[in-house]
Amino acid sequence: MSKILVSYFSASGVTKGVASKITDITGGDLFEIEPVNKYTSEDLDWTNKQSRSSVEMSNPSSRPEVKNKVSNLNDYDTILIGFPVWWDLAPTIINTFIEENNLENKKIYVFATSGGTSVNNSFNTLKNTYSNLNFISAKRLSSSVSDSDIIDWII
Repeated sequence: MSKILVSYFSASGVTKGVASKITDITGGDLFEIEPVNKYTSEDLDWTNKQSRSSVEMSNPSSRPEVKNKVSNLNDYDTILIGFPVWWDLAPTIINTFIEENNLENKKIYVFATSGGTSVNNSFNTLKNTYSNLNFISAKRLSSSVSDSDIIDWII
């Protein structure tokens, strides 16, 4: 079986919970894509066009700084990248993570948490932006995702 890295960005804790569950089921290693400057509830106010998340998402070149790097990326052949869906896309910190890590020759799976928005646009945008990478599939997962749904998707 391949060695799996479950990387995730979580603003409110939901994606972290799903990532932890995936890690438990797959036996993978967990890595938090942690911003240098944590997001506050004011930063996440999508109704405020001046909030940090709104400003970042309206600028496709925004790359929020990531606190830590994956030190042993060569140990993994499968990378899962998880995030909450923002504005029908991956938060721009996901672009930072992808650009700061050499994910070539890795199998990449994307998972997203969302109250109702599909992961499809996020996944297709990442695939088109990083066309040199091997994106396998994507799935929207809720905090109540079953073990069997994860096993059927990844394993």
